[in-house]
Amino acid sequence: MRIAVSTDMITGFAPLLVDELTQRGHDVTTFGAFEADARSDWAWASESAARAVSVGDADQAIVCCWTGTGASIAANKVSGVRAALCADARTAEGARKWNNANALALSLRATSEAQLKEILDAWFATEPSDDPADAANITHVNNL
Repeated sequence: MRIAVSTDMITGFAPLLVDELTQRGHDVTTFGAFEADARSDWAWASESAARAVSVGDADQAIVCCWTGTGASIAANKVSGVRAALCADARTAEGARKWNNANALALSLRATSEAQLKEILDAWFATEPSDDPADAANITHVNNL
């Protein structure tokens, strides 16, 4: 899977994230603080990763900032992106299943390496629901 990854700072699990995704077999494109010449502020970095999803250059995005909140807000402003701030594996599972989230927002401060791996396990193992009510919700969100 093609994953766009952004962060506004290289701290917490950020130095490990790209390697973890690559080891899982994903094709990773990086934005923000991962790139020496890129603007790394959370709004710009998250927008860049989200736009990669929006235009079809990536299948999904992972956006990170200190709390994860700003990264989530910025990513959700990009058309076609449904970013979910996930602090645990159950939330990640629900975000994929019921919300068909295509961007995972993470807190660099609050997410441990162990939690990161559990969240990624759940995120990548869960497919969106095929329940018509869930699909109707996604269609409605896309039309907002």
